[in-house]
This record gives sequence, structure tokens and C-alpha cells, in this order.
Amino acid sequence: MKDINRITLIVLDSVGAGELPDAADFDDVGSNTLGNMAKAAGGMSLPNMGKLGLGNITKIEGTPAVKEAEGAYGKAVEVSIGKDSTTGHWEIAGVPLERPFPNYSNGFSDEVIKEFEEKTGRKVLWNRPASGTVIIDKFGEEQIKTGDWIVYGSADPVFQIAANEDVIPLEELYKGCEIALEICNRISPVARVIARPYVGKKVGEFKRTANRHDFSIDPPKESMLERLEKAGLDVVGIGKTSDLFNGKGITDNRKANQDNLDGIKKTVAALKENTKGLIFTNLVDFDAVYGHRRNVQGYVNALIEFDNWLPEIEKNLRDDEILIITADHGNDPTYKGTDHTREYIPILVTGKKVKKNVNIGVRKTFADIAATIEEILLGTEKEGSFAKEIL
Repeated sequence: MKDINRITLIVLDSVGAGELPDAADFDDVGSNTLGNMAKAAGGMSLPNMGKLGLGNITKIEGTPAVKEAEGAYGKAVEVSIGKDSTTGHWEIAGVPLERPFPNYSNGFSDEVIKEFEEKTGRKVLWNRPASGTVIIDKFGEEQIKTGDWIVYGSADPVFQIAANEDVIPLEELYKGCEIALEICNRISPVARVIARPYVGKKVGEFKRTANRHDFSIDPPKESMLERLEKAGLDVVGIGKTSDLFNGKGITDNRKANQDNLDGIKKTVAALKENTKGLIFTNLVDFDAVYGHRRNVQGYVNALIEFDNWLPEIEKNLRDDEILIITADHGNDPTYKGTDHTREYIPILVTGKKVKKNVNIGVRKTFADIAATIEEILLGTEKEGSFAKEIL
């Protein structure tokens, strides 16, 4: 379609655009990651995303709506019952969840923990939902003394294992995660088991490292990524993208080993290469470093950093390429608790062949993004595609 041979899809992890109609079912009424954060910060100026129509999607103090957007813009509803990264990314890739993952708000069962302890040879501390940084401070010194695992969860269907790298080697932590995933697959289904390594010798010094690794299950059905791969196209995964799909459909996995900026720079580098297909980037710091920690100013600064880099990203778009910027769920840093929030995701589209000032409206599902990408790259017309609206 219009000779588009590559699409770059960037997920700003947790950058939601206002509560969904069913937010009450998730106890998230009033959440709006972009809007509430900007208000709390006294304004948030994102001029480059603003030009594409970001302020037209939801009210953002400091980033007003524009009369003539330089790109296409809209937002999408999540049809899957969930508000986590795995569920969001799978739906973006055309695989909405038909059944929600279980919730482990009271921790994992004694059966799960007992088998995990027996198979790893280490005891478990905590086993309840918690903030990762808080739980490390709470049990870090005890872990140094005992060598026990720190196991915790969240509102998401995840089994998280924190381990001090000087106490439990990374190789052993990763093996422990594989064991936990195998157990959970049989007894207590989860989307991911997450290795959360950290360093430090006492409270106040503990700091998580870049050696995080997500051990995921396969999507329940073939995703857009696998169909692109089967068609002989490149699917470059940047950041934690590959982890979320357990590598399915990813032809080239490039982890962001440091922070959002590392992911942005790896995206720019990929744009300069002669590939055809999809570059699929996840920028996780918005969620992991700022959203969950309810750090409004840090979140604002991170968004400003991305916005400042957007012209460089756009400069490297080829004539036969488009850029889609979106999110996977919300994580309103002004909201109660430390969990994700059930929100619309923004959609911004730009490129030399993209029509200007096109409002694609409210999409019925995140999967409209996959439908659009497949129609453009594979010529497959699918329900929900907005390809013809933007090109």
C-alpha cells in the first residue's frame, strides 16, 4: 500500500490516555496518565508529539490540541480483560485475550511456593503483591543473611523474583525463573516470571540492575509478528518486546540494557539499516521506573526526553516508512496504589506518505493496530484497519 515497506511501532509503556468505560470494574475511575500527570506537574510541554495530535486525544495541560495536526491521531479501547504489558502487547499484535489471567492479590498458593523451594533449594520471603523497590528495602538485608528468594507479585499476572547479584548469581536467578514458570504453567497460570536482580549491601544502597529478564509464555494464537516473519519480513524487537512474546515472530532481538534512552538510540540505529518489515520498540522506564513508583516529575521528564528525540526518529524515517506511537495500558502516577490503570491508549501516526490532520477516532480494540500494519505490509485487508484512512 503506497509502497510502504517498513513500519516502526514504538510503545510508550503505560502512557495511557484516560479511563476506559469499564474502569470502574478495575477500580480505576478517574485515572488518566497523560492528563492527570500534566496537571499535577503544573504543565507538560510535548511539542513534537503535540504537533502530531497528542493533545487532541486527551486534555494535556501544556500540550494543547492543534487545529491542523501534522499526523494522524486517535485512541483505542482494550477488549482483553486486563491492564498489564503482556495483555496489552498481545492485543496490539492482534491477539486479544479471550480469558483473563488469574489474579494473585493474596500471593501464590502454598503448593506453588513449596515446589519452587524444593526445586531451587532456597526458601521464599514474602510472597505477596508489593512495590519492587520497597520490597527490596524490606527484605534485602535478610536475603543477604539467608540466601532466600524474595518473591512478590502485583495486580498483574506475574511471579517476580528479586535477588541480590552478590548473593544469588544471575545464572541461578534465571534458572529459578524458568523453574517458577514451569510450575506456574501447571498450577497457577501467569503471563510472565520476571527476574529482578539488584545490588547493594544495606538499606539505602539497594539498586535494581539492568539485568532484568522476563520469562513469558507463548501467545495463545499466531500473532501479527509471526505472520510477518512467515512472509519473509524483518521483525526487529527492541527493549522487552521479544520477552513479551517469548521470542515468537521476532527475527532480531535487541535488548535495551540501560534505560529508555538506550532503547531510543537502538531504534534510531535500526532505522538507519536496510530492513523491510517491522521495528517494534518497547520503552519500559515510563512504567517500571516512574509509573509504579508514582514519580510524577520523573515520568514527565522521561516523556519530555522522548519528545525531544522524536525529531531525530522522524528524520531517519525512509520515504517508504511510517511511524506509529502508542502505549499498552495506563499507569497514572497521581493515582492511588502502585498498579497499572485501565485506560485508552493513544495512537499517533506519521511519515512522508501519511495524510495530515486525520482523526482515526476511537478504535474498538488495540488489535486495529495489527490489522493496519498487516494491511500495509502484507496486503491483507482486515476488520478494524485504519490503513486507508491514513494513507
